[in-house]
Amino acid sequence: MPEHDIAGKRLLAINNYFYRRGGAEAVFFDHMSMFGEIGWDVIPFAMRHDLNEQTPWSDHFVSEIEYGRKTGLLRKAVQAASVIYSLEAQRNIRRLIDRSRPSIAHAHNVYHHLSPAIFSTLKSAGIPVVMTVHDLKLACPSYKMLRDGKVCEDCRGGKIYNVLRHRCVKDSVPLSAVVLAETMLHRLLGLYRDKVDRLVVPSRFYLEKLAEWGWPREKMVHIANFVDVSSFRTDWQEGDYFVFAGRLAPEKGLATLIRAIALSGERLIIAGTGPEEANLRHLAAELGADVTFAGYLSGEKLHRLIGQSRALVLPSEWYENAPISLLETYALQRPVIGAAIGGIPEMVREGETGLLAASGRPEDLARALSEMAALSPHARGRMGAEGRSWISREFSAAAYRARTLDLYASLGVA
Repeated sequence: MPEHDIAGKRLLAINNYFYRRGGAEAVFFDHMSMFGEIGWDVIPFAMRHDLNEQTPWSDHFVSEIEYGRKTGLLRKAVQAASVIYSLEAQRNIRRLIDRSRPSIAHAHNVYHHLSPAIFSTLKSAGIPVVMTVHDLKLACPSYKMLRDGKVCEDCRGGKIYNVLRHRCVKDSVPLSAVVLAETMLHRLLGLYRDKVDRLVVPSRFYLEKLAEWGWPREKMVHIANFVDVSSFRTDWQEGDYFVFAGRLAPEKGLATLIRAIALSGERLIIAGTGPEEANLRHLAAELGADVTFAGYLSGEKLHRLIGQSRALVLPSEWYENAPISLLETYALQRPVIGAAIGGIPEMVREGETGLLAASGRPEDLARALSEMAALSPHARGRMGAEGRSWISREFSAAAYRARTLDLYASLGVA
């Protein structure tokens, strides 16, 4: 890794939320912490929220927008306008630039809250802009390339009217219309394509998918997500169950997993909550599957649950990017069973760190569960150890930092 002069460097770190909410926020906070530790001044920009962490920069944050809360018609109209193009975010980031003069801006998730309007302001101020791609919003207006539980690429080739035609956003005509208007305006103004200097893409799959949809390869850089393995214990006593950890949403493939558990006769513990919970409980009872719903877990409790499992199962049925949960499982020295979809296959070495199964096929997932259960605890432990060793090299904080610093240097911040 080349030496980079860090004296006086200032990172403007941008994300909708300023509390640990999901995988994107984990990367956002870990990125800020990493650069603070190597001597950069780190300045956050986000949305105001009751759960936010404390920061002296919060007076520059934008007003809260939370969907699902009951508001009047005028308030809804104002929120819709802010989703499309936030003038408040532009004003506030302008003040923040004047006060702090960042060396570079690194954005994560900005749409629907901060809006990419801020990229015009940053570009006008001559500040290099990098954005990490956590989902497929740059290609698919509803960001998941998913419709009616199936992968959908109907908007490819500029046919973004399909988001309204198919009512892709919560099966709602008004919400889908707002997202269509948002996408049309952002593309017309080139807010992502022209105002962002580089896209950081955590999975090779996403890089290839965006290239298929017309994004220039020279604007994209593959930098894998990371975990610090040294902060994860490995002295677990293996139990007799498999585990799923995450949001209970349709695209996660949990109905397929429960059917596979019933077919294989294995035991499953599900950690998480979400809109599908009632349906999944009903399905498990109907099939007589040995499934325990543990509710939302985090921190030590979640680590213990995964650490004592036979393996983590990721049965996704959408184009996953680069799941942090998979890296954390390896850090806990446990193997993974993953669906062969999206970025998951590039993070599972078949037979070495885990097993792959066809996405959306209960019989094939049952086969993988049975194969993993048939191994000795020692063999599963060896898989987990190989996973931990692999990510400590290829998905490490040091590798992420070196690649990111090289990217910043290529934009004149060295």
